[in-house]
Amino acid sequence: MILEEQRFLHEDLERLEQAISDRVAEEPRHVRERLNRDHQIAGFLDRIQDQSKRLLDIYKDADGSRTKEIQAISTGEPLEEFYKQMADIKSFHQRYPNEPVENLERAYKKRTLGEGETTTYEIDNMFTGEEAFGKFMDLTTIHELYLNLPSIKRLTYLQYLDAFDSFVPPQLSIKRPDKMTDQYFNYVGELAKYLESFMRRTRPLEDLEKLIKSFDEDFDKAWNDNDVVGWKLEVPAPSIGPATDGVWCADCEKEFKNDNVYKAHLTGKKHIRAAEARAARQEAGNDTNGSANRGSNTLRLKERAIAEREFRVKRLAAAMSQERSDTRVNVERKQGMTERERQMELDALFAESSSAAPQADDSDNESDGDDKIYNPLKLPLAWDGKPIPFWLYKLHGLGVEFRCEICGNYVYMGRRAFDKHFNEARHIYGLKCLGITNTTLFREITDIADAVKLWDKIQRDKQKGKKDEGSVVQMEDAEGNVMPEKVYYDLQKQGLL
Repeated sequence: MILEEQRFLHEDLERLEQAISDRVAEEPRHVRERLNRDHQIAGFLDRIQDQSKRLLDIYKDADGSRTKEIQAISTGEPLEEFYKQMADIKSFHQRYPNEPVENLERAYKKRTLGEGETTTYEIDNMFTGEEAFGKFMDLTTIHELYLNLPSIKRLTYLQYLDAFDSFVPPQLSIKRPDKMTDQYFNYVGELAKYLESFMRRTRPLEDLEKLIKSFDEDFDKAWNDNDVVGWKLEVPAPSIGPATDGVWCADCEKEFKNDNVYKAHLTGKKHIRAAEARAARQEAGNDTNGSANRGSNTLRLKERAIAEREFRVKRLAAAMSQERSDTRVNVERKQGMTERERQMELDALFAESSSAAPQADDSDNESDGDDKIYNPLKLPLAWDGKPIPFWLYKLHGLGVEFRCEICGNYVYMGRRAFDKHFNEARHIYGLKCLGITNTTLFREITDIADAVKLWDKIQRDKQKGKKDEGSVVQMEDAEGNVMPEKVYYDLQKQGLL
């Protein structure tokens, strides 16, 4: 039976490789189908690893059972071992008559839907509606945890998306002593947990274990080198502040303008708490003889745990910078939408997901171009023949009409098309029909009456200028100098000619 198991594992591996090849050859159009395909491939890869491990154990033959079975088949009566194994199989099925038989040929094939059937994917329950199948992050719950922290700078959700991975003032305004609470420890842990979960759900084919292991190695090196930003251990030496005329407080890591302000600061509660925390950290760092108190060591261990979670959040956020940027744009866009517009967008998303589901192979042989396009909002069509996104329709103001009387009462949809038409042939031809040749001065003018009135004024000003220039009488003195008549008589009265 060991050889049969060996043959079965080889067949299973070949079927798995073929299943992966079939899915990689197709490129789904919708993000929902693409994620489902990637998760299926990830599951197949995990099974390949498990089956390969079992196959290697058989080939190693640590207990010698495979060698014994080969010897039993190759020596003695050839069919004796065959009938013995067949008898075992019959006995097994007599005891378990309803035992199902695994069909490897159909186990990994894509199921074809019948007419009227809908498909449900495993990833449908992995993401919230705000995440939109991994396109955006959903940090609303984490933002609420942040707002409940003591001594924090209150930020809107949009501001929080820009600063959630900045753990030093002034971004989040949380000082080092205020981080030593269980509430903050839970908050930064939930943030790191969500980011890691989001990356695992959206990137199932990447080697995330290796990536996270590199994060831990980088943190261990930085911590041992006392190089973690915001968590450096102060060496108990005479405090050396910045090279300025002010007074430097090493406990609070803050500079004061003069000695009087510094002395008044020493009696404050914040300075006392910072001084106690710094003293505890110094005792933990100077314990070379093993006699430091247990509380100081515990404090330093807690600082390490918090710093490790902050470090992981920074690295995860940097690795998902594109998703973070898309989330910020999406949140900013939704803040400018009404509830009705949000519901319309959600309905359009569900309709797109339904239309993207695979259909049965025995359906009518109709081309994709003959399918009815779902466009309840009557949105303009993009280059691929599908309606443009509703947010893009609102962004460009394509629902606003601009009418131009000069162009024959032609209506332009959106400000962009309206501004562009002033340089187009239709508008220029309309101005020429009115006798207007200088079109650059008539931008933003759409009424015929206004255009004619402005052109008449321009012509009158031009004729007046020519008239004034021609009516000037020129005079010439004895030396041949030419000048206007008024200037000539003024100089003559003054006796300068």
